[in-house]
Amino acid sequence: MKKVKLGVIGVGNMGTAHIKNILDGKVPDLEISAVADRKEARREWCRKQLPESVRIFSEGTALIESGACDAVLIAVPHYQHPELSIASFNANLHVLCEKPAGVYTKQVREMNDAALESDVIFAMMFNQRTNCVYRKIHEMIHGGEIGAIRRVNWIITDWYRTQIYYDSGSWRATWAGEGGGVLLNQCPHNLDLIQWLFGLPIRVQGFLHEGKWHDIEVEDDVTAYLEFENGATGVFVTSTGDAPGTNRLEITGEKGKLVSENGKLTFWKLKESLPVHLTTCQGGFDKPEMEVIDVETDGKNEEHVGVMNAFAGKILRGTPLVADGAEGIRGLELSNAIHLSGWLNRPVTLPIDENLFLAELNKRRAASRAKEDQSIVFDTDGSYGK
Repeated sequence: MKKVKLGVIGVGNMGTAHIKNILDGKVPDLEISAVADRKEARREWCRKQLPESVRIFSEGTALIESGACDAVLIAVPHYQHPELSIASFNANLHVLCEKPAGVYTKQVREMNDAALESDVIFAMMFNQRTNCVYRKIHEMIHGGEIGAIRRVNWIITDWYRTQIYYDSGSWRATWAGEGGGVLLNQCPHNLDLIQWLFGLPIRVQGFLHEGKWHDIEVEDDVTAYLEFENGATGVFVTSTGDAPGTNRLEITGEKGKLVSENGKLTFWKLKESLPVHLTTCQGGFDKPEMEVIDVETDGKNEEHVGVMNAFAGKILRGTPLVADGAEGIRGLELSNAIHLSGWLNRPVTLPIDENLFLAELNKRRAASRAKEDQSIVFDTDGSYGK
C-alpha cells in the first residue's frame, strides 16, 4: 500500500476542513476515495470539489460496505461515533474518530472492545496533544521537573458561542441530538488533556448551569472540583458565555508552579522542594527561594494535520499515533462524571456507575425528544438518524 484510501463520513464543518487539508497535500499518505453525508447540499459540494473518482454516498454504512476505502474518518454527530466505528472495525477498516469518542462510556466501551477484536488501527482526533505547550507540560510532569502534583486549576472560558451557532443545527445543544453542551462539544480536548497530563481523578463534584447564557437545554457554564489519588485537587471552569474569556492552566507541584496562558509557558522553579522547605525552614512566613523561567518549546503545533499524518504513518509504517482510540473513553468518563455529579447534586467517584449515568441521560433525552419536532429519530441503542 503506497497511500491509504480514506473515506470521510460527515462533510460538515470538521469533515470539510479535513478534506481541504488532504486536497491541499498536507497529508501526503492519505487520498480521499469516498465521502458520505445525509445532506444533499454537502454531497453536491463534494461533486464540485472532489475528483470524479471519489465515490459519494448518502449513508456512512453504505460507504463502509462499499470496499472503496482502507480507512474511515468519522465526523458526524456524537451518538453515531461508536456505531459507525464498530461497523468499520467489522469491515476491517482503520478508524480515525472525531472527538468525543461517544456520549456515554457504556457505549464507548463496546466500541473499544470491538477495536480490540479487530486487526486495524484505531485513533482519536485529539489534536490538542500536538500543541507544543501541552507536549512540553507532559514532558515536564512525567520527567519529574515539577515533582508530585498538588493542585491543578484550569479556567477555559474562551469557548464563546452565540445563539445563532446553537440554532444552526437541530441536533445542536440538545440531550437527544448532541448528548450534552460545553462539556461534550467544546471541552473533550481539555478533559483529554487533564487525564493525559495528570491521570483521571478519583472523585468529582460538578456544578452545571443548563441554558444559563443561551436558549438551549444543555449546560453552557460548568465548574468542577476534582480529587486525585495522590491527594492533589483541581478546579475546572468552562463556559460558552464569556467574552473575551480566559484559557489559563496553572499546575502546582512540589518543585514549583507551571502556568500556561496566552501561548506562553512559565515555570516558577523552587530551589528546594515544598516538603523539604516546610519541615526545615526556621522562619514561619518565609517562602522558598525560586527562579522564574520562560519555558522554551519547539514551537510546533500540527493540529488536525498532525493527527492525520500520524494515523496514516501508523497504518503504512507502524509509527506512533498522536492518540490511541482506546484512550477516548478516559476523558469521556471525566465528562460523564461531572454531568452525573451535577444532575445528582452530590460528589461521584470514578469509575462511575455507567448504568446510572445512562438512566439519567435517557431521562433528559426523552424530555428532549418530547419537545422536538421529531425530525431527529432515535432507536433503542441511541443511534442518530435524520
